[in-house]
Amino acid sequence: MILALSVSAQRKQIGEARTYLKSGKNFDKAERLMTDLLKDSANQDNKRIYEIWLQSVQKQYEQANERFYTHKQQDTAQFFSLVRRMFSIAFRMDSLDMMPDKKGRVAPELRKDVARDMINYWPNLFYGGAYHVRKSDFQKAYDFFETYLDCTHQPLFTGYDPIFVDDSRIAEASYWACYCGYRMNDPLLALRHRELALRDMSKRDMTFQYLAEAWKTLNDDSMYVATLQKGFKEYPTSNYFFPRLMDHYTQIRQYEEALDVVDAALEADSLSELYLYAKSNVLMQLERYAESLDYTDKLLTLNDKQADAYYNGGSAYLNIALRMDPQRHKKQLKDMYQKALPYMEKYRALAPTEIQKWGPALYRIYFNLNMGKQFDEIDKILKK
Repeated sequence: MILALSVSAQRKQIGEARTYLKSGKNFDKAERLMTDLLKDSANQDNKRIYEIWLQSVQKQYEQANERFYTHKQQDTAQFFSLVRRMFSIAFRMDSLDMMPDKKGRVAPELRKDVARDMINYWPNLFYGGAYHVRKSDFQKAYDFFETYLDCTHQPLFTGYDPIFVDDSRIAEASYWACYCGYRMNDPLLALRHRELALRDMSKRDMTFQYLAEAWKTLNDDSMYVATLQKGFKEYPTSNYFFPRLMDHYTQIRQYEEALDVVDAALEADSLSELYLYAKSNVLMQLERYAESLDYTDKLLTLNDKQADAYYNGGSAYLNIALRMDPQRHKKQLKDMYQKALPYMEKYRALAPTEIQKWGPALYRIYFNLNMGKQFDEIDKILKK
């Protein structure tokens, strides 16, 4: 008797919902009747309930769409939520439609018509994601792009591969999904569709950046560096990949690798002040002081206000002096200190607060050149 009452109530609600659908209004009430039925676990596998639920949401969507076209007031977020809800219902209904009967036979009766309808709504999932990106609601935006991409794998759309293959928005949707994951500080979401995201050539450089940051957040140094390398190879003049690769190699003292990076960068832009300065620095670390001076001087011909370049130049001459035997190379030693002098004095003038750098250097230069007055001044400064 309880079962009979339950079936009777179910039929009554389904009948009421169908009446609403035929009336042309109160489609939201029809939907509510179906969602109430689905709260009962006994109804979870009833595809007829899902069928009417889908129809009620479709009708709401059509009404909302009509309001847009007739320039009537319509909540855009609500409109797009209807789109995504339709796909969620359709996927569940299709899985029920494909369930085998008692004899193990599969005979879908709804798939063909549902797929034909839903494929027309598919682009609106992309637009819904774009709408929420503009609103900076990255979680909702991600959900839309995820559903958009999920459609390409859903059994519901078996046979629609040509549409998906030809759609250029697949790669763009993957990029935006990656972007949303990055903005939400969720590296796993940022990485989920990375291969497809990299196919969007117009945003490929930014995709590499988001992926690198994701690997960094996950503390995967090997993938972080590999992503930086790929990005740098394709975009050597980007202000993102080069400095991070250089920081990585210099921090772990792999100066030869750093030199390879800066050489590749200079091939792309031989007049870049950043690259010239970086090469001067790396050569200093490799103790190739004469070569470092060459790049320092090239840089200073482009920009004679580069304070750190003067410091590099002076330091290079001082390091060369350190290698000399003071007894056998007195003249050459004096020559090195004289050449270091203008670099360090210029550095002091351009960076007066960097006393810890130019102070000891000038102290040594003035001492070795017997410049008593200047030496006394520096001595007092350092004692303070």
